[in-house]
Amino acid sequence: MRNRNIGESDLQISAIGLGCALMSGGYKERDDEKSTVALRAAVDLGFKYFDSSDAYGNGHNEELLRAALGEDMKRVVVGTKFGNVRGPNGERGGTNGKPDYVPIACENNLKRLGVDVIDLYTLHRIDPEVPIEDTVGAMGRLVDEGKVRYIGLCEASADTLRRASKVYKITTLQSEYSLWSRDVEVDILPTCRELGIEFVAYAPLGRGFLGGEIRKPADLREGDRRHDHPRFHEENMAANVRMLETLDGIAGARRVHQSQVALAWLLSRGDDILQIPGTSNPAHMQSNIDATEVELTTAELDQLDAAFPMGITAGTRYPEKQMHLMAQ
Repeated sequence: MRNRNIGESDLQISAIGLGCALMSGGYKERDDEKSTVALRAAVDLGFKYFDSSDAYGNGHNEELLRAALGEDMKRVVVGTKFGNVRGPNGERGGTNGKPDYVPIACENNLKRLGVDVIDLYTLHRIDPEVPIEDTVGAMGRLVDEGKVRYIGLCEASADTLRRASKVYKITTLQSEYSLWSRDVEVDILPTCRELGIEFVAYAPLGRGFLGGEIRKPADLREGDRRHDHPRFHEENMAANVRMLETLDGIAGARRVHQSQVALAWLLSRGDDILQIPGTSNPAHMQSNIDATEVELTTAELDQLDAAFPMGITAGTRYPEKQMHLMAQ
């Protein structure tokens, strides 16, 4: 796996990172034994960046990483997040970016991860009730105190990025980005590049849709939270599946998996983009690594751009009740 630094930091990461959210439920019941095997396999395969949050399983994900990675926590980069509050049973509790909450959340993150310093600490959602300057100021103090190395934001607008960057250096912005979610190309990604901020693309496979195995809602198991996402509703799926014809064709001609073409497309968008597909399957991890060797031609990239133009995807990427927190 090719390695490089993340943004302007000294954190060395792999070309593709690992999103760990699915290991704490959401799409299926969690299986700690299977996830532990997968995390150990990820280290052996060369993954250097692991993405977590206190919202994933209400802290379970951070504890899982601590138990599974052990001493390897010192040899990889672990990013975690705060501010997307969960109740004791995982129920959504809104956002919290209050300055006095930031150090409290961080102490809990540190304890669950079992580390003295967090490599990358990200505000999981922008709190609309708190000026971003106040939240970032408190996060910056954590860096000054030696509890955090670098800070980032998630789902922030271009304006928020500019305001935040005047207070403290923002190392990363994490937002959804894939063939079927390209809105960040308008002003958010250009702003990141202007300010020297690494872009971390979550859901680069469209929550599994670009993997070629989901063609109708019935392909999702009962209890899968994607049933709540409009893009996976029956009335939208038929329209969205039609976009896959080009992806299928390129993958078939190259004899590679659809997911590898989707990841290769995103790799072509720039070396300042870190994608973090989530999986607990070592075979899928290897497939994702192999995608770094798929170099799409200009003609193939043009075909994909034409098949997945910005705004074509039917349905919003989150349920309506959550969409107000996107790109704040």
